[in-house]
Amino acid sequence: MKLERTFLQKIYLFLKGLAMGAANKVPGVSGGTVSFVLSFYEELIYSFQKVNLKAFKLLVNGRFKSFYQYVNGQFLLLVMGGSMFSYFSISLVLDFLLEHYELYVWSWFFGMIIGSVFYIYKDFGDWNFKNTLSFIIGISVGVGISFMTPAQENDNLWFVFFCGIIGVSGMTLPGLSGSFILILLGNYVLLLIDSVNGLLTIITGLLSGNFDVLDVPENMRHLKIIAVFTAGSAFGLVSISHVLGYVLKRWHQTVNALIIGFIAGSLGIVWPWKRAVFSQEKSEFLVDGKGNRIIQNYERFLPDFSNSETWFAIFYSIIGIALILGIDYYDRQKKAT
Repeated sequence: MKLERTFLQKIYLFLKGLAMGAANKVPGVSGGTVSFVLSFYEELIYSFQKVNLKAFKLLVNGRFKSFYQYVNGQFLLLVMGGSMFSYFSISLVLDFLLEHYELYVWSWFFGMIIGSVFYIYKDFGDWNFKNTLSFIIGISVGVGISFMTPAQENDNLWFVFFCGIIGVSGMTLPGLSGSFILILLGNYVLLLIDSVNGLLTIITGLLSGNFDVLDVPENMRHLKIIAVFTAGSAFGLVSISHVLGYVLKRWHQTVNALIIGFIAGSLGIVWPWKRAVFSQEKSEFLVDGKGNRIIQNYERFLPDFSNSETWFAIFYSIIGIALILGIDYYDRQKKAT
């Protein structure tokens, strides 16, 4: 019975990683929000914080078991394994849904974020002046980011490394979407679509015995880019987590108030009734990387309540809210037993 419970806990943790990874790829949605709502955010931060000089010494000295235990290896492998797996599975499904049912997908996420704000807010407690100010700052930053204008694509490797550091913020800072930050930096398509698809092409080619994929210059370009981006992301995860671990210990409630503000402010990014404004009249690049590669901005508008699509969108928002409230109910029942 105990073994069965442990196995189910591992599966549940892997599924949490899947959800976080899928959220990280969708512009406007933060994987950190998923980890916060699913109650493994602080463990994630403190586990990354364990990747330090002591861990490096354990690794160099061949004390692999001690290293694995010290960095909370089982937790990190399951969560990060789920997150990486989702890039080649769930996130591809999300790409398809965003292409064909964009309004409903955004509505679902919009509802989930509303539910998340309520989920975190109801148990917060002490709304003193300092915490309220942090909450307002968080909202202001979140809303401000949603109205920024994206830059041009840049494949300089130093900039790609920087994108890795900044892009991973969505995993470590709830409410701050790493994917949307990459759109603002101009490199969303290059790093999360073209390079991922290029890596997938290389892997499937090699597994099928087709080594000619390594002779294609564009494939090798994408391989180099995704390697540098991954290195930047790893560096960002560890460095940002050390900073967050420190501030969470010293100013726990203030940081949580800021996080709630970030999440509430991100509602402006995932507002369902919007259309992307492109420099040319092509929008399919968000799915396959072709055509125009630059989003100039988002044009938001109020829903038309005489349209049946609007009511379907509201229905999906309610489903998103209900999903988070269902998680909250499950957690309370679990704690009660």
